[in-house]
Amino acid sequence: MKILSVTSEIYPLIKTGGLADVTGSLPKALAPLGIETTSLIPGYPKVMKQLGQSTTLMEFEDLLGEKATLRHGSVEGLDLLVLDAPALYDRPGGPYVDQFGKDHADNWKRFAVLSLAAAEIAAGALPGWVPDLVHTHDWQSAMTSVYMRQNGCSTPVVITIHNIAFQGQYSADLVPWLGLPPEAYSIDQLEYFGDISFLKGGLQTADVITTVSPTYAREILTPRFGMGLNGVLNERVEVLRGIVNGIDLDVWDPATDEFLPQTFDIATLRRKRDNRQPLLDRFGLDPDDRGPIFAAISRMTWQKGIDMLAETADEVIHNGGRIIIVGEGDHDIEQALLETAARYPGRMAVHIGYDEPTAHLVQGGSDAIVQPSRFEPCGLTQLYALRYGCVPVVSRTGGLSETIIDANDAAMSARVATGFQFHPVTTNGLRLALRRALHAYEQPKMWARLQNQGMKTKFSWERSGQQYAAVYRSLVQKASPSTGLRRLKFW
Repeated sequence: MKILSVTSEIYPLIKTGGLADVTGSLPKALAPLGIETTSLIPGYPKVMKQLGQSTTLMEFEDLLGEKATLRHGSVEGLDLLVLDAPALYDRPGGPYVDQFGKDHADNWKRFAVLSLAAAEIAAGALPGWVPDLVHTHDWQSAMTSVYMRQNGCSTPVVITIHNIAFQGQYSADLVPWLGLPPEAYSIDQLEYFGDISFLKGGLQTADVITTVSPTYAREILTPRFGMGLNGVLNERVEVLRGIVNGIDLDVWDPATDEFLPQTFDIATLRRKRDNRQPLLDRFGLDPDDRGPIFAAISRMTWQKGIDMLAETADEVIHNGGRIIIVGEGDHDIEQALLETAARYPGRMAVHIGYDEPTAHLVQGGSDAIVQPSRFEPCGLTQLYALRYGCVPVVSRTGGLSETIIDANDAAMSARVATGFQFHPVTTNGLRLALRRALHAYEQPKMWARLQNQGMKTKFSWERSGQQYAAVYRSLVQKASPSTGLRRLKFW
């Protein structure tokens, strides 16, 4: 089976969050199941630099008025199609924002073009290769199925919602500029409260909708979490599936992690403490070995609840702990955290930005990872934390509620607890959870039990990959013979 995955980011080439981890890991999980994934991504500068040697497959003369070259290459086992369109992607900043942190003004076009190219590939633009199924991810590639259906292409499509808060909402005046007929602006396709929504278009035209945990699949059917799309999702609930994300056990393995000063595993967990001092040195914190290190690796947004850490830092610091926060996002939240850290020199550090080596060191040297998200589709940071012997402190929402077992008396007695949950998701709720974690840290045997149980948990892609494979096979079997045939690759 041949899959075309269409995504705006993919690890290790370009990453802003969990989407890249998923799109980079899932193809590897599907390969042993007889499923070959080819990923179409934009030719950002970072992507072009890492692509190295590549083959030019074809030229697009007119993608919404833009020219583009389709290149084929491979990076770390990923089979890639790169849409090289310098006018759209070769610019400073990140995939979605410029060097000043503002959205690229033409994001609507940048990702509509990506989707249109994908739709043409799905319809056979590449001689000798047609995918059996197309898998799109979030709003940035959701328009793929809209273009496919407009052009009469019936190849099955799966769309995955990684975060429904981001919907690709733009003015309805753009419909003709998207190369679509007037009827595309309808309640059954793109129309969204007087505007258009790329994500809604994808949800209306895909064959199956997946999201990244069963709990989140239920939550987004409600007005509170559906972000205005709950009505659409309730109408299509029979094709909605929740599949928990996995993690790449090769990339996130404390026993072989090249970014850790001292590697360790569950049998040598004591070695984890050898990473504490390098971590404290990296962030300029006091070198004493008393008290736990609480860390957060997250986008600094209201959704992630990171603003609450500014208000609860005193709970940790006054009880002998230290705090490390790594991430970037909302300027006001960044400033509030920086100001809090300034009040606690040597005890709290805030690093604005993200890079993989730092994230690995934080997981390898910290005692606890804090994720106070107000909503969280799945979350991967807590899964990395479990594998690295970090005890998660999380809000009880979405995938966090499914992947972390609260350390209540019953769970501790049964030796299944892996962390601390709190609800309601308020500052006081987080404060109480931090208090519980601090108390547990004072009991070394209890803390070691939590670490060990967490490191025993299995969140690889194996089971999730099998679930995706089952969805794919079901759709391909239902498709017409012309879309279900195996195709040969001629590049």
